[in-house]
Amino acid sequence: MSVRGLLAGLALALSAFGAALAAPEPKAADFVVRDFRFRSGETLPELRLHYYTLGTPHRNARGEIDNAVMVLHGTGGSGRQFLQPQFADVLLAPGGLLDPAKYFIILPDNIGHGGSSKPSDGLRARFPKYDYADMVEAQHRLVTEHLGIKQLRLLMGTSMGCMHGFLWATTWPDGARALMPMACQPVEIAGRNRLWRRMAIEAITSDPAYQGGDYEAQPVQGLRTAADLLIIAGSAPIQMQLSMPTGPAADAWLATELPRRIAGMDANDFIYQVASSRSYDPSKDLEKITAPMTWVNSADDFINPPELGIAEAAARRLKTTRYVLLPASEQTRGHGSHTWAVLWKDELADLLKRSE
Repeated sequence: MSVRGLLAGLALALSAFGAALAAPEPKAADFVVRDFRFRSGETLPELRLHYYTLGTPHRNARGEIDNAVMVLHGTGGSGRQFLQPQFADVLLAPGGLLDPAKYFIILPDNIGHGGSSKPSDGLRARFPKYDYADMVEAQHRLVTEHLGIKQLRLLMGTSMGCMHGFLWATTWPDGARALMPMACQPVEIAGRNRLWRRMAIEAITSDPAYQGGDYEAQPVQGLRTAADLLIIAGSAPIQMQLSMPTGPAADAWLATELPRRIAGMDANDFIYQVASSRSYDPSKDLEKITAPMTWVNSADDFINPPELGIAEAAARRLKTTRYVLLPASEQTRGHGSHTWAVLWKDELADLLKRSE
């Protein structure tokens, strides 16, 4: 066999090996809730919750599903984001901590996101003003009513999903055997965190092209400012300095990245997504959390700055919780550290073991 043939064979073998280790493609489905009533008093005749699953439900001796894991995404995200290599290839691949051969993985698109019901479906700014409590209620109904799961084996959540996790744990203390919220605080959205959200919303609504939400074309100038703020909020200072060490490098990155981000945005969807945090505040109910929990934040997170001391004060009230603050390093990704599983997979392994 020629050298070229040997190399081609080796490449094919490596490709097959990589495919064998990759996470499988999920199944997509929809759960439709009739006449869903929002906390605002508004209703939607049909609320669609789109979701993905990997793996197969396992039933114990009592006939109850005991291997369900739900992972909740952040603001502007989708359940499919957890299929990115930095998460899926570490956790969801064969032999991973959340191997679908062992667990039934549920990845919902939350209200207002992805394939679920959202303003851009047609109602625009007349879509019901949902908040986190509405989103969590829909998740709970998906799990219990539609999928028939009495208790999750594990509930994970990142950013907004982290905050949803705290609401789950305080509303339904027995809803999950283990909890892993990442990149959030269990207090009202205030201070700088509130300001950047309001600034982003007002940048869009003050753009004349917005037209009260009935725009013919996206209000690009408002979206540009909102996207700028999102970049800063999600920034990873060490990573950015390493990857953009010169002025021209930073300018070139922004010239490419900003149009890419704007192209994927809808103004009404974004406003609703960011505004849905307005009523979040589980702080008074933290003692209700009784399941084993590992809560992970990172020291270089602009949205949840550790110098506020909020997490440490809350952790003292959480008797079953291990609080972990990842030190800033060349490996952390700022607020986005929550989806780079290599940074905290050992903590997940420990949580699964202590919640057996």
